[in-house]
Amino acid sequence: MKQVKEVIVVEGRYDKNTVSQAVNATIIEVSGFQIFSDKEKIALLRKLADKCGLIILTDGDKSGFFIRGRLKGMLGDTNIKHAYIPDIPGKERRKSQGSKEGKLGVEGMTPEVIVTSLTRAGASFEEEPQSCAPSSRISKSDLYAAGLSGGTGSSAKRRALLSKLDLPERLSAKGLLDVLNVLYSREEFLALIDEN
Repeated sequence: MKQVKEVIVVEGRYDKNTVSQAVNATIIEVSGFQIFSDKEKIALLRKLADKCGLIILTDGDKSGFFIRGRLKGMLGDTNIKHAYIPDIPGKERRKSQGSKEGKLGVEGMTPEVIVTSLTRAGASFEEEPQSCAPSSRISKSDLYAAGLSGGTGSSAKRRALLSKLDLPERLSAKGLLDVLNVLYSREEFLALIDEN
């Protein structure tokens, strides 16, 4: 499976699942139109764009292009690439009926189509699974040792850290781990924890 350096931005969790089966990457879902009122997530996307770049991969329907256009306006063009899926008629297996336009979305694409779309967008593929993260990765064990997951009061500690780092408060422990590994080395993270 190819490793993508940039962070990939998708509309929803089913899109994220499909893309994660095609490439190794940090994938952020924007929850459709909810992104427009989520200032914290927009700020996070700006940080990620500055750190290692973004690839926006939305559905090819009217809504997908609307979300893409609004994100482009909110984030600017700096370090942002756009991946487009082909227009393929059909409906996703989990849905009882197809979209209004009768096209498959990102979740209905094969891994080969996803890789082709990312390649055409100019994605930076790497041989070694490092993403944009530094070589020394933060682990789940590090989060646990810092009291940020799996223990009494870990939710409150995680929220405090998210607030300190200006990250979205609704970020899960897994989401926090993904973002921390893009923004910080393990050494930087441990120094940050020692400050508290």
